Amino acid sequence: MALTEKLRKFLLRRDIDTPYLAVDLDIVEARYLALSAILAPANIYYAVKANPAKEILVRLRDLGAHFDAASMLEIRQCLEAGIPPDRIAFGNSAKKARDIAEARERNIDLFAYDSRAEMQKLAAAAPGARVYCRIFMEPDGAEWPLSRKFGCPTDSAADFLEEAGQLGLRPAGMSFHVGSQQRFPARWDVGIARAARIFSELERRGIGLELLNIGGGFPARYRDEIPPLSAYGAAIRASLAHHFGDRLPRIIAEPGRGIVGDAGVIQTEIVLIAEKSREPDRRWIFLDVGKFGGLAETFDESIRYRIRTPHDGGPVAPAVLAGPTCDEVDVLYDASNYTLPTALGTGDRIEILATGAYTSTYASVGFNGFPPLGEYYI
Repeated sequence: MALTEKLRKFLLRRDIDTPYLAVDLDIVEARYLALSAILAPANIYYAVKANPAKEILVRLRDLGAHFDAASMLEIRQCLEAGIPPDRIAFGNSAKKARDIAEARERNIDLFAYDSRAEMQKLAAAAPGARVYCRIFMEPDGAEWPLSRKFGCPTDSAADFLEEAGQLGLRPAGMSFHVGSQQRFPARWDVGIARAARIFSELERRGIGLELLNIGGGFPARYRDEIPPLSAYGAAIRASLAHHFGDRLPRIIAEPGRGIVGDAGVIQTEIVLIAEKSREPDRRWIFLDVGKFGGLAETFDESIRYRIRTPHDGGPVAPAVLAGPTCDEVDVLYDASNYTLPTALGTGDRIEILATGAYTSTYASVGFNGFPPLGEYYI
């Protein structure tokens, strides 16, 4: 659970009230460069939704990154950070018509869709734009699935792309997503194989696609073991070579968690340690951060963060971890068998590791009167 020296020193400060997120921008840069290397020649389109802090956008801009935006606000944030519009894609497959039109007016030229209705909206609001169609992927192996809400059936994609051209759009390619925090590199082969069949079908129809978006899914290091990044790169490169040979389209990848997740640490204070008579064998440890303060991915205990305390190495005992709000669902970990040092006491500060992604943007603006999660980029 080693921290960088920069983060370690920052977390020793006591002039900053908890809870807060501290992000080491050097780790963000290192992860971006590592992913760029293992996925070459893919273009990295950073998933802005993971953490849209201007400091991160600027650091990645200067490294040559592209950006995947989920909303018009994220597009504006990118443009305000000095990112050229030709390095931004509007990757949400359900957008307001007025947002599509504004993005087009701001020279955004690459849009996602996964339904006929969205395609028709794009044709009306952004005529002539380049579009890619997202296909459905099963959630196998992902700790945060993205399967039910997104993607059209594979056997509809070719028709959707052909119809896009008939409506005056430019069918650029297609995309898939294997699910966030994907533990199995081989899952990309399923999507790449399906994509290759669609490319071939459209070629038979006289339509040449140029782009394949292999999505995100690259993991951060939480409690459970994950393969090394090199295993993901090797699996993806082998799959692309097998299914596309020497006719490789332009490849896009959309990591978010894989770039910023490991760069962040949330420091939180223990508000209360209580023994419940109905559960005498487990302490309840209440923190000043919870589901509504940025840890929404603990719903169903899907993402299991690592925890660092000032008493690590001593005796431990089972614990339930809960947030500070007066809401019954604000329990972080109950079934995941966390054990924490018995020496912990009220007022101690502990760290929740690998929290750089999907935390600050999930935090409520003031549920129960608790302020949003503090943010520091160092």
